[in-house]
Amino acid sequence: MSWTVRETGYTSKSAEVNGNKFMIGNGRFGYRGTLEEFTKQELTATIVAGLYDQVPGKWREPVNVPNGLATRIYADDEQLSVLNLVPVHHEQELDIRQAVHCRTTTFAVGEASEMHTTGSGGASDNMITFRSERFASLAQLPLLVSKMSLSCTRNCRIVIETGIDGDVWDINGPHLEGSEAVEAGVCIALKAVSQELKQTVVVAESMWSNFGDIRGMGIDAGANTGAESRIATDAGTNTNADSRIATDTHINTIADSRIATNNVTEEIVSEDQQIYRRITVDCLAGETYEWVKYVSIFTGLDPVTDPLQAALNSSRDAREAGYDQLLAEHQRKWDEKWALSDVRIEGDDEAQFALRYSMYQLLIIAPYDSEKVSIPARGLSGQVYKGAVFWDTEMFMLPFFLFTQPEVARNLMMYRVHTLEGARRKAAEYGFEGAFYAWESQDSGEDACTLFNVSDVFTGRKMRTYFRDKQVHISADVVHGIWQYYTFTGDIRLLLEGGARVIWECARFFYSYGYYNSRKMRYEILDVTGPDEYHERVNNNAFTNYMAKRALETAILVMELLQPDYPELVQEILAGGEPGPTVEHIREMHDQLYVPQPGAEDGIVEQFDGYFQLEDASLDEVKSRVIHPNEYWGGGNGIATTTRIIKQADVVLMLHLFKEVLPQEVKKANWAYYEPRTEHGSSLSPCVYALVASDIGSPDWAYPYFMRTATIDLTGDSKQYVGDLYIGGTHPAANGGAWMAAVLGFAGLHYEKGVLHIRPQLPAKWEKISFCVVLLGQQYQIEVSKSRVSVIPQAVYTRKLPVDVFGERRICQQDQAVDVDYGTDRV
Repeated sequence: MSWTVRETGYTSKSAEVNGNKFMIGNGRFGYRGTLEEFTKQELTATIVAGLYDQVPGKWREPVNVPNGLATRIYADDEQLSVLNLVPVHHEQELDIRQAVHCRTTTFAVGEASEMHTTGSGGASDNMITFRSERFASLAQLPLLVSKMSLSCTRNCRIVIETGIDGDVWDINGPHLEGSEAVEAGVCIALKAVSQELKQTVVVAESMWSNFGDIRGMGIDAGANTGAESRIATDAGTNTNADSRIATDTHINTIADSRIATNNVTEEIVSEDQQIYRRITVDCLAGETYEWVKYVSIFTGLDPVTDPLQAALNSSRDAREAGYDQLLAEHQRKWDEKWALSDVRIEGDDEAQFALRYSMYQLLIIAPYDSEKVSIPARGLSGQVYKGAVFWDTEMFMLPFFLFTQPEVARNLMMYRVHTLEGARRKAAEYGFEGAFYAWESQDSGEDACTLFNVSDVFTGRKMRTYFRDKQVHISADVVHGIWQYYTFTGDIRLLLEGGARVIWECARFFYSYGYYNSRKMRYEILDVTGPDEYHERVNNNAFTNYMAKRALETAILVMELLQPDYPELVQEILAGGEPGPTVEHIREMHDQLYVPQPGAEDGIVEQFDGYFQLEDASLDEVKSRVIHPNEYWGGGNGIATTTRIIKQADVVLMLHLFKEVLPQEVKKANWAYYEPRTEHGSSLSPCVYALVASDIGSPDWAYPYFMRTATIDLTGDSKQYVGDLYIGGTHPAANGGAWMAAVLGFAGLHYEKGVLHIRPQLPAKWEKISFCVVLLGQQYQIEVSKSRVSVIPQAVYTRKLPVDVFGERRICQQDQAVDVDYGTDRV
């Protein structure tokens, strides 16, 4: 089974898509899958988790730190770059098993100009092959390591300019100022500070090469034509310089500690926002010239007193350890991750690869070492959506980590604890009590979402949107995530360390936001925007009301849970919101909160009050009204606003989250009703339709939605603009949705109230699916075939796990696997 993403050939259009597709990362930072010669024009980016900056008058967004892998190569004055030469061969690979990116490019360098554009080398050409291999270390999180090599078929003079480039791609920048180049022994570094918070940013690099190990590197004069202009020859050349020592001379001949040669020279060049090594090498045909860059990234967010010294030490120590050792440590960490996370599908190689790729994308952006960062909507692939954390995390990514790596799930939820004060300030800003969580949350929890988020493509005017102030369901989504973590792990520490307070503050918010309709004698939630963002400022959105009711219920449960053993904490939480509601007030609102019910005749849940009065135009009819391909379908004048066409799963998402509450016939009726009316204008949507289709016994309806979700970052087939707003990048919510569709949908897992329910609905091509899950600290291997379910304990356990397969209840306990044969016609 292949674990490799591979693409051959190069076109200018592929730079952006491949930057997403071939990403590497380790949760602390992400590095786009760009090529070494690329610059900000090709969207090269190194995004550090949790580091934000705002330039006055612009949107606040993540900082793209200097590029430590910037490399330019010249052969006899000809730059070897896919941007100006058509390569004879070009291949880019990503090994998702070990999270290693590889690139191989062969250039034909000859005298005839047409050879530079056709990509076909002649017999007289010098065929130069450049290879690189890079990884973001999962064992040492500050490290980005790259091994590069070059070989040629004719003797030639090569100039390599490699170092750190601070002139980076920004959407709303520049974010760094005061750039300072540093030389320190074997290391070079670039140091700067962010504009808003004055956070220090340091990228340090040390390098090893075998250049001095290759003897007899004399070349004939004809091979040097035109190269002398790039070679410094002043009397200051240090022919015996140790490569580990930086001197005041501008030129140091590179020498491994064993050999010095006059055929290799180096100078350190400092230019505006750059520091790099200019290395000249007289290359012999048939030899391989190899160099390794050890790049270390530190910022003011790291728990060090001096980020510059920490980065220099880290880079220097990495050089001492060597590439092979660092790679082996990195590979061992990835072995551990896949042992916990892998899902094995038998009978469908395409689905297998797509699912693993989706999980890879989640694993490279997970916050392994910090509980103060979460996963932004576009991961660590750039500055799109302001690098903000949305409800995507709780709804679409959290389940993967809950079942496989609960410690990461805890970090994700602790991020909401740490940003509580920002949520409280937002609630107060709008005149409410409690915690109104940000629609676009960054480091402090303040809402980065603007009131005018989209531009009209026809007039160029900014459009007022109601994402920031009316998507109140985000607070209920946060409560859902924290309670899910507790029920899956039994870890009460999260509640004691702030989770309980978050839940209560969100309940207080809904109590203050809700409206009591005295005529109908019920509470309602008015003037909201639900998941379907094409219809703003609606009343009693079904998803929002259901989720708010559950948030109120959870607040009551948490207070009752903590009261016997932690009465002081409960009293402190209740008193901290004065003036505010009591537990009885919350209970009263919960009991009387209106939630839209299925229609008596057709079973359809109306998405919001008045939805059925809108024009019931087909999706094709609404699409025919599009004038500009990037026009926004929602808002005041959008083509979908006055119709029943919706952006993404709304009621259908509610069906999934409340699957144990609503009857099968209601779920079937609503799936059939809303499916043709859903545009899937968000990457979050298809997986939800896959989940509910599986739940109602229609896996073959679900399968196309699953594949659409799982391949989104492989194909690059997604929306790139909303109005004039660029929204490109990776799609971690869809990546999480692919896992959900496979495990919670097709395998049929559902964990609730201490019972693991399994109701498989495998697609036609799938013979078997198997994976591991962690529940209440215990790991189980689960295998689901066309007619059999097995749950196998993976260690010595004391806890018993009730397992329910289509209503047949068994107990999984120490040394006793559960095996259940089930009929294929059961739903």
